[in-house]
Amino acid sequence: MRRNMGEIYITAYQRDKGETLTLQHRSRLGKMHSFGNRLNTLLTFSGLLLAVLCILTTTISSNFNEEGPPVNAHAEVLKVNRLRKQLSGNDEVILTLNVSMDLRSAFTWNMKQAFVFVAAEYETAKNSVNQVSLWDHIILDKGHANIQTQVTTKYSLIDQGSNLRGKEIKFVLHWYVMPKIGKTIEKQMVMSDFRLPEAYT
Repeated sequence: MRRNMGEIYITAYQRDKGETLTLQHRSRLGKMHSFGNRLNTLLTFSGLLLAVLCILTTTISSNFNEEGPPVNAHAEVLKVNRLRKQLSGNDEVILTLNVSMDLRSAFTWNMKQAFVFVAAEYETAKNSVNQVSLWDHIILDKGHANIQTQVTTKYSLIDQGSNLRGKEIKFVLHWYVMPKIGKTIEKQMVMSDFRLPEAYT
């Protein structure tokens, strides 16, 4: 009888133990497949995928912006409208320019738009390079990338001092290629040179 009772006890214990393990196992499975765990897994995977895409885009973006034929551009001074000393003591110049540029070769299938500006660059005793933007423009498509226009400088050429009389300046075209995929690319080229008058006008 004791043996039978012992066997019954052991069997019951094992059965209870088995049921307990089964309940614990089910509880763990429930936690593994809960909404929070699934959301965490999805967010982790999405973040990893986004990081990989960013790396690939940065790495291969140069292949999407292959250089075409050289850009043609020229600037000619038609008139010196003003060369004067401001009340602050700084020299100011306003010019009328004939600007021509052909950036059609810069437009590829991956190019969204281009920002261009013409700058005057010159040297002084204090600075080896002084750069002042004179005119800018946004080109939205290849059909408007061939520009020939006469403009009065949109921004005055103002020097921090009295250094512009008789100064030789360079007109430099800067353009920023803004692609659909990849990073913005900056390029530039010298368009022409010009020497300002020796006296104020």
